[in-house]
Amino acid sequence: MENWFAALTLFEKIYWIVAIVGSGFLLVLMVMTLIGGDADDMGGDVDAEVEGDGGIGFQFLSFKNLMGFFTIFGWSGISCLDNGLSTGLTVFISVICGLIMMIAMAALFYYLAKLQSSGTLKLKNALHQIGEVYLTIGANRSSIGKVSISVQGTLRELEALTDEKDDLTQGNVVKVKEVTDNGILIVQLLNK
Repeated sequence: MENWFAALTLFEKIYWIVAIVGSGFLLVLMVMTLIGGDADDMGGDVDAEVEGDGGIGFQFLSFKNLMGFFTIFGWSGISCLDNGLSTGLTVFISVICGLIMMIAMAALFYYLAKLQSSGTLKLKNALHQIGEVYLTIGANRSSIGKVSISVQGTLRELEALTDEKDDLTQGNVVKVKEVTDNGILIVQLLNK
């Protein structure tokens, strides 16, 4: 192997070193990402965010993306050299391939980050939703009961009051007409 490396030109040696080192770092970063390690901390202040929709940053220039660039830059350059392309064309093609890899990785991590959900319940999303009484709700806001209602795609049991003249019992279908500041739903009987 030493004879093989010694027989390479300086240009070829640079591409091989960049490809192997970049591949090694990228492999470690991907494994750390999959097992939950925070691989972006290794890059220090290299990240440059361009704001996208939803507040999730589109990170084009990050440590992971740079390692992806160097990996593809090296391997595409080696491929070009093996096919007999000129030095200038090899550099051009390998830079373009590296940039395409950076864009692809940035887009991948951007869209993966958009899949995350905070899971925080926003009770205002319960407004005008239809649910079912789970625990009896006292008439004229006399006692708090519970309703089963779908909020943000999840069935939840939430505390509720009513302004109805009669108690709302288990099985009654209700509609949320208001949400109080302390998070209690004000419901009305549906189809009186």
